[in-house]
Amino acid sequence: MSAAVPGIPAPSPKQMITAGTASAVGFAFDLFDLFILLYVASTIGPLFFPSSSPTLTLAATFASFGVSLVMRPLGGAVFGRYADRHGRRRCMVVTVGGVGLATAVMGALPTFETVGVLAPIVFVALRLVQGLFVGGVVASTHTLGTETVPQRWRGLVSGLVGGGGAGLGAVIASLVFLGVSAAFPGPAFDAWGWRVMFFTGLLASLLSLALFRVLEESPVWVAAAKDVPAEAREPARARDLLSATTTRTLVASIALVIGAGAQYYLTSGYLPTFLAQINELATGPRGVLLVWTSLAILPIALLTGHLSERYGRRPVFLTIGVVNLFALPLLVTGMAGLGPDDTGTLLVYGLLLTVLANASYAAVPIFLNELFPTRLRATATALIWNGGFAIGGLTTTFVSLASPTVADIPGRLAIFLGAVVALFLIGALFVPETRGALDREEPAHGSDRAPATPPAPADRA
Repeated sequence: MSAAVPGIPAPSPKQMITAGTASAVGFAFDLFDLFILLYVASTIGPLFFPSSSPTLTLAATFASFGVSLVMRPLGGAVFGRYADRHGRRRCMVVTVGGVGLATAVMGALPTFETVGVLAPIVFVALRLVQGLFVGGVVASTHTLGTETVPQRWRGLVSGLVGGGGAGLGAVIASLVFLGVSAAFPGPAFDAWGWRVMFFTGLLASLLSLALFRVLEESPVWVAAAKDVPAEAREPARARDLLSATTTRTLVASIALVIGAGAQYYLTSGYLPTFLAQINELATGPRGVLLVWTSLAILPIALLTGHLSERYGRRPVFLTIGVVNLFALPLLVTGMAGLGPDDTGTLLVYGLLLTVLANASYAAVPIFLNELFPTRLRATATALIWNGGFAIGGLTTTFVSLASPTVADIPGRLAIFLGAVVALFLIGALFVPETRGALDREEPAHGSDRAPATPPAPADRA
């Protein structure tokens, strides 16, 4: 076992709290910008992607969501290199501001009725820009928080940033959706309400930037960069990432993240559409239910992240995968038989679906951090996380395309969920245990056989 890296200053309690909070809030507001489309998909679909087929219009709308996801790996590569060379904090400021601006501009776009085919073209182009910046946000938020706290808190912070950020972003989106729907009821929402939803993206970024003013740089990055001037720091290259771990570990890690990302998007991401199209739930009750399901993400993410610190990353991944392989398809199938009057039962199903699916990725940020050395960490984490979630996010489009009618969606969704959880499980079987590797001179590379019992943490003090 390698020795701990010397020269890393001990962070103050204020620095740890600020780093965890800023990372979670920054990621939350950027996911909020992405979530807006999911909440208004059924409204803006006919405005930008008109079609005689409702499922085709829905698929086209989700495809516009998918293209922003496709750009996230590129954003992770570009801004990850920036974060590795110039610091996590500077990267966070640039990317969070970019996401908010791109989102706000979407609210000012003319529709298909006004400018024809130019409307969906410009809309998709802005989604591409937005995806580029969101990919960069991951490079900073998913490294700064975990690098700033001692070993015993890293699983918890991983859950706070990854799952808590997602939950907080969804809660904010749900509350904004409720508020805007109340301010612009019925036809007014179709005319102006959806625009206001996008305009709020700029406000979210401004609030994040205000918080970043008191944010300090990661002490792990500061220690690694102390004796190397920025101009002398080599940017990460593809061969650097390949040489930092084994091919089997890299492929297994990607499979793990794709499976986790797909579970998230096929549950929390698809839930607003499922409740509207399948359960025919009205806007008000739908918004309230989405707030509660989003709130449930934070406690389960914190718990799962902390359990990974106690028992190891890999055992937690495997346990969650086995449970979800059976539970998620059954929950979706059962939920499909409920109507708009079954709000209490829908809430129970929605909570179970959300809690189980979001538990899958709570420990993924710290797992990826521990796979790579500091000089490559932001780039590698952002590339794998963004790439996996980009592919996972495209599954919502495939579910819609695979459904000839709206009534076919639940069955197709259950099949897709079973397949992506199986992929997640395969990845979990072949990744190494990484707990405790962040402070070592060399990260956990893995071997031909992943350890059955996780090593003891490097710091339990």
